[in-house]
Amino acid sequence: MTSSSRKKRLKKVVRAAEALFGQPVERVSAPGGDGRASYKIHFKDQSVFATLRPNFRRTHLEAHVLRRLQPVCDLVPRCLGIEDDVLFQSDVGGNRLNVAVHEADAGKRADLAAEAVRSIFAIQAAARQTDLNQHMPRLGNSPEWIAHFVEGAGALHPFCDQPGGPLDAQSLCDRLTYAQGQFVKWDCRSGNAAIGQDGVLRWFDFEYSGLRHGAEDLAWLLGDEAWPLAPDTMLEIVRAEFDPTCGYEIEDYIDYLSHYLAFHCAQRVKLIVREANRRGWQSKADIRSYDDAGVHPEFGAQVCRVGAFFAARSPLTAGLSRDFEQVQNMFAGLLLASLQDRSA
Repeated sequence: MTSSSRKKRLKKVVRAAEALFGQPVERVSAPGGDGRASYKIHFKDQSVFATLRPNFRRTHLEAHVLRRLQPVCDLVPRCLGIEDDVLFQSDVGGNRLNVAVHEADAGKRADLAAEAVRSIFAIQAAARQTDLNQHMPRLGNSPEWIAHFVEGAGALHPFCDQPGGPLDAQSLCDRLTYAQGQFVKWDCRSGNAAIGQDGVLRWFDFEYSGLRHGAEDLAWLLGDEAWPLAPDTMLEIVRAEFDPTCGYEIEDYIDYLSHYLAFHCAQRVKLIVREANRRGWQSKADIRSYDDAGVHPEFGAQVCRVGAFFAARSPLTAGLSRDFEQVQNMFAGLLLASLQDRSA
């Protein structure tokens, strides 16, 4: 986005804010960076978030979701209104989960992880009290999408000395196909949650919401390359926080989560490699601060660690687990080389 385009967008957001709230804007900040869709609007006595998305349909879908959830759930922002396609939401706090969990000690990390998992189940349970499960778009529901998702694991092969072997693509596609579905936020990376001044963890950015199995939201969290907890620890937390009213037996739910998460992690590796080739490796602090893709060897190794652990849980994905282990070693080697260059 050019400088003139950013200025034009900002003027539109300020005009919309002053029109909706009837008071002058004192200043505007961009916690996620100037290139993002959201701005923090500072009035004299309050702050709100304003979101101007390139696709106005997603803006209105997000507003619809927040309005439906608002009477039954306090774990999401309040929709304050839409003015000239700018969505205004309550400020849920500046202490983002991705930073908070990084700065916490081991015990606090586990508590934050449990709260994050618990809140995802709670939002989905709240959605079941509304009509969202009847009227939201279905996500990743076509055979073509699912086949592409499974085929994406091939992105690991160029970095493997001995790839784990061919996958039973049809069986995997069958496992990942669900005719029915329930509400999912989508994109539950830890940078899309914040802890408010009241100590409550809330999720934001609902523009990609829709219907799918439900475990995809946990897959986004566990497969977030900046999420520092070990995969076996997270599996224990999922078991402890599992919502038995979600419509699935726990073992079937975790089996689906494991299959889906393996391929989700492959997609994250693909993204990391692509962005590293395009932009070079990025600072971990900047990645957390701007909620950027985890373009750092340490983050790449982490998502491979998660992918290997969950892929190993099924015979259908066991070969993929070996691929992840080899790519993890590649990232670890890049990290070691980087550290040696700095000390030279």
